[in-house]
Amino acid sequence: MQIKRGRIRGKLKRRVWIRDNDVVIIAPWEFGKEGRGDILWRYTLPQVEWLKQEKYIPLDF
Repeated sequence: MQIKRGRIRGKLKRRVWIRDNDVVIIAPWEFGKEGRGDILWRYTLPQVEWLKQEKYIPLDF
């Protein structure tokens, strides 16, 4: 597991709250410090389980 600092992009800023155990997709910044980027999408635990079941992500994820 990698820990990075992300910024919620404008489209999701007022609609999405990031919680513990959420899985997010991050687009790293091409400039500045490494380990930072924009949060593109958030998946909750049930959504991650569905992705595993449908084999979109590995089962050991």
